[in-house]
Amino acid sequence: MPRPTAAQLAYGSCTVIFSTLAMLLLSQTSSGLGVVVIALSALVLGLLVAMTVPVPKPAAPAATVARPAPATVTERRFPVRRETVAAASAPEPVRERA
Repeated sequence: MPRPTAAQLAYGSCTVIFSTLAMLLLSQTSSGLGVVVIALSALVLGLLVAMTVPVPKPAAPAATVARPAPATVTERRFPVRRETVAAASAPEPVRERA
């Protein structure tokens, strides 16, 4: 079972607190049974809200990541050596139009 995110915890907790206060104020109940019913319904509503918060999608699996093509037989046997050519000692003059 995945762990809840911070957003899910925050939305669920706020829903429980505010819905409990709203239902207690609107119902004006003073009996113990009424308070228990309101508290339980607020908890159920908070769980419902927390579970319906959009969860970020997991990263793409490694199998879908593009991989370089495997080396051919000739590339494995004869590795290519690249050498840099030394620059000329004097640069060529730049020709400009007069």
